[in-house]
Amino acid sequence: MSEFDFQAAAELFPATGRQPRRGIVSYKRFDTAALAIRYAIEELDPALLQNAVLQVEDERYDAGAIQNLYASAAYPFKRDRRAKASSSRNASSENYSAPKNIK
Repeated sequence: MSEFDFQAAAELFPATGRQPRRGIVSYKRFDTAALAIRYAIEELDPALLQNAVLQVEDERYDAGAIQNLYASAAYPFKRDRRAKASSSRNASSENYSAPKNIK
């Protein structure tokens, strides 16, 4: 697998498999994957992150891969320690493994 491009445009689908409800984001486009990852981890409701899919170019990444990308040493932004995250969502960079995309 090639190196992940944090600068590529990205789409986030947080409500996969759910009926869209008023006030809930069901799709959002970002200029960069890094911005999409930051939004998913720091702002998105944890219940919506569980079913989220991040699409970058022709690859799709599930919630676990999004968490790994956020924890990656290559992630370009400073991480927010106050992020809306349970302890399981905040993987340490020591446990980082290459993101797994989904088909």
